[in-house]
Amino acid sequence: MWADVLAMYAMWMMMTYLTNVWKLGFTHAAAIVNFFWGIVLMLPVVIQFLVDTIIGNYWMLVVSSFAYSVGFGFLTMSTPPVLSEAMGTCSEYKPECIGEGQEILFYTALALIAFGLSGHLTSLGGFMEEQMIEAEADISMGGFCMFFWSMFGVILVPIIAAIALPYIKPWTLRFGIPAICTVVATLIFLTGSCSYNHVQPQGSPLTTVFRVFVASTSKLFYRRPRDPSELYERRDPNLYLQPHTRGLRCLDKAAILLPEQSLEQQQANRWRLCRVTEVEGTKSLLRMIPICMTFIVMGVVSSIGLSYFIEQANHLNQKVGRLTVQLPILLWLYDIAKSKFAGVYVKFTNLLNSLGCRKYAPVIGIAISMILAILCCITAAKVEARRLGIVRNHNLIDKPEDKIPMSMFWLLPQFLLLGGFEGISETSISSFLIDQFPPLMCRYMVHIAIGLFGVGTMGGVLFVYVVGKVSERGGRSPSWFQHTLNKSRLDNYYWTLAALAAVNLVVFVLMAIWYAYRDGELEELEAPEFGETGESFDDNSNCCC
Repeated sequence: MWADVLAMYAMWMMMTYLTNVWKLGFTHAAAIVNFFWGIVLMLPVVIQFLVDTIIGNYWMLVVSSFAYSVGFGFLTMSTPPVLSEAMGTCSEYKPECIGEGQEILFYTALALIAFGLSGHLTSLGGFMEEQMIEAEADISMGGFCMFFWSMFGVILVPIIAAIALPYIKPWTLRFGIPAICTVVATLIFLTGSCSYNHVQPQGSPLTTVFRVFVASTSKLFYRRPRDPSELYERRDPNLYLQPHTRGLRCLDKAAILLPEQSLEQQQANRWRLCRVTEVEGTKSLLRMIPICMTFIVMGVVSSIGLSYFIEQANHLNQKVGRLTVQLPILLWLYDIAKSKFAGVYVKFTNLLNSLGCRKYAPVIGIAISMILAILCCITAAKVEARRLGIVRNHNLIDKPEDKIPMSMFWLLPQFLLLGGFEGISETSISSFLIDQFPPLMCRYMVHIAIGLFGVGTMGGVLFVYVVGKVSERGGRSPSWFQHTLNKSRLDNYYWTLAALAAVNLVVFVLMAIWYAYRDGELEELEAPEFGETGESFDDNSNCCC
């Protein structure tokens, strides 16, 4: 975990590396950074499926750790001095010193690091749970001390990374140190392989969703029984049971028992017959789609912190008196704000629980996080407008390399608001999904929700392109996005993003009001939904639903 934290700080500075060394336009660099983080957020769904069906948490950690180590090794080799000196060419941190081979290494490194990081995010928690099951039976003082010192390292490394790593000027060392640390961490992890509790894959609940769709499609023209109790369900006290609901009746056909076959024959083919509980889990997944789609816009807002905020800070005055403060300090403060806001939200949730409003607490938390996202965009727009005013007053429009006489701590409010937005949104979304899904399925739903954030992070690249084209007004005015930050109008983009986030908040509130909450009473679960009426339902084979 300590190596992961160190690697994260190195990757957070990728925007600065691409604009300072590769001399890419800030929108081009932001596109690369956002695609990287988007892949990191989207991969866990696929990785979790592989873990549950094929590979298990231990082997996924092994594979992802090797990918992590090789990826950072390639990233270090892609910096100009490493290969350039070996080939006798220029070794400076300049674009002309970056050849085709280094570009291939760079993009390969990003793919490997994204896979390694996603693998750790997916499997590390599950692997630790598997080990703690064994450890609960026999906890020694030595094991406790080892756990204490390891967690102390996880806390200490971010502080060292935020303070020390930025003062190392050569990018080869900035990437090389995390590369060495990931290799060391991988070797340390492998030394305990013989003592770990290895849990075999037990199958994925996501397979159940596919089975329900296949089974319901195969019985498309069969008549659904009027009485839901005639649908197939195993009354086993060891199995989780979910009550039947009236919505999305098409899927109920997956639980129809065919009269021409015996029960044993039908139970033998799990792709033709599903339990009512399995059908209801699939229904819950589909009911979540409208709400989850609003998370994409939240991902677009989140992406600006990993790219444009850092690029703004890179060109501002980093001195406090005589002391030069490095950029990761802002990221560290953002991390602190993220954890503190999440803690405040937990206390707020406990208050709502005491008032009997438990099921609405996560939804209120998501709405609050969306409001913070709007405030973050508005604050960023106002600060950027002030920065552009200083640029014009000091004639720095055509001097992108010059530092702007404005403290980078003007950006601190937007970093703190971004941290608050992400801290509350992650906690409240997880709570919402845990409330609405069985334990096995909610793990996937959390990954899917995070994946939608990733879609938004990548979609931010497309949104910037569309906004840039619209801002040109058919070529009658310059685009808001130019090659350099000083010639661009990033403040207008932030205002546009604030408006989009406001519309997204309204849509989310409507979806939340419309949604039928799983932890309500049975009468609420049976209430009409998705445009249903309260009339009796007469199924027939002429309708596919």
